[in-house]
Amino acid sequence: MTIESGDEVVIEYVGRADDGTVFDTSREDVATESGLADAQPDREFTPLTVSVGAGEVIAGIEEALPGLDEGETTSVEVPPEKGYGEWSEEHVQEYETDELTATLGGQRPEVGQYVETEQGAAAEITDVADDVSKVDFNPPLAGETLHFELEVVAIN
Repeated sequence: MTIESGDEVVIEYVGRADDGTVFDTSREDVATESGLADAQPDREFTPLTVSVGAGEVIAGIEEALPGLDEGETTSVEVPPEKGYGEWSEEHVQEYETDELTATLGGQRPEVGQYVETEQGAAAEITDVADDVSKVDFNPPLAGETLHFELEVVAIN
């Protein structure tokens, strides 16, 4: 059976950055080998179920699935525009350092620290000065070309 838009599929995947670093996977052995299992101890690394055409995954993966058969594997290179978008200065916001300190419960912000938005997204503090601090709301993989190994486990 070949995947078509509207199908529900189960896939195994490994996502790597240009330098080969694994940033996400469904495979527990790859997670253990790459250190992701240690970094995310509460996560279960299991196959992903996707409704093809529903926008549940990034466009580069969504577009790679139709036409694949159950049991088939493929490698996909995903450019930024079909992944997490280009990095943009517009997504870097400035806050008064005192205001950010209050938001962090009195803890002074530090470069590299992450804060969570009301919507649950993570943003990185990239600059801290006496008056103003900068927070980067770009997705961590924005601007990156991503490489995925996909395996179609089942088509429902």
